[in-house]
Amino acid sequence: MTGDAIEVSELTKKFDSFVAVDHLTFRVRQGEIFGFLGANGAGKSTTIRMLCGLLSPTSGRASVGGFDVAREPDAVKSSIGYMSQRFSLYEDLTVEENLEFYGGIYDLSPSVMSARKQWALHMAGLSGKERVLSRTLSGGWKQRLALGCSILHEPPILFLDEPTGGVDPQSRREFWELIYELSAKGVTVFVTTHYLDEAEHCNSLGLIHAGRLVASGSPSELKGTLDRYAVFEVATDRVVEAMESLRKEPWVIETSIFGAAFHVSTMEKSGGPERLRHTLSAGGFAVERIDRIVPSLEDVFVHLIGEATRGERSPESKDGNA
Repeated sequence: MTGDAIEVSELTKKFDSFVAVDHLTFRVRQGEIFGFLGANGAGKSTTIRMLCGLLSPTSGRASVGGFDVAREPDAVKSSIGYMSQRFSLYEDLTVEENLEFYGGIYDLSPSVMSARKQWALHMAGLSGKERVLSRTLSGGWKQRLALGCSILHEPPILFLDEPTGGVDPQSRREFWELIYELSAKGVTVFVTTHYLDEAEHCNSLGLIHAGRLVASGSPSELKGTLDRYAVFEVATDRVVEAMESLRKEPWVIETSIFGAAFHVSTMEKSGGPERLRHTLSAGGFAVERIDRIVPSLEDVFVHLIGEATRGERSPESKDGNA
């Protein structure tokens, strides 16, 4: 299939005077993995709830699978799969009972249910665990079961809200392998995540901050927003103090902590490693190393959120100058 699976135009949600989602506009193509990034409270879950027909927009419009989310919420719900950020199944039921319960919700015939149940068990790696109570499963197995239940009816569009939160790295990798398999079969996957390494594997991304879409594009396109900057990783003593010292320099754009070191971005022609080393040494900091690096999505995230925050504080900064 070709075209757009999800179309969003000026979508807005207000709770009294609080604007949770502020005039979002974006599209998601059929069969792609779309990553929706943002901090807690940015508006990710509210957006997903509107797109799933669970929450009515205040204004704007959105269509999912060709159905208007405000006028045809039931049609939207029947054409999607949804997995919430918390384990939303029944922990006092067995694996098999959970699958059968959701099969009943989706009104699957006995023959279809039997085939889909066996598929879900195999997909999730739960064959032989049909009679195990869900509450005894590890976090990774619970997420696999939740995914199986959400796609029993073979929806063309799947919404995953923080699907790998709280699971171990190995389970995260295995879960994403399942997402790739679904996408390869033409399923459109809309996923929110806090993990920027996961975002690297999405076809396209949308970055939301304070309810507004700050940027969108492929991972490589978003990284291109830092092309005019030089980004360095700096290892020094008193990391936090060193960062604060550099932030006072007019030629420094951003600093952010990164493990035991920190990243600093400067204008391409204004601040190289020699200038950084001289400035830090003059401030009494012992510099271990300064390496120029390829910007990561985390660097992009920090930069774009920083720009958005500065824009909120100073309207005249909206001309795009850092």
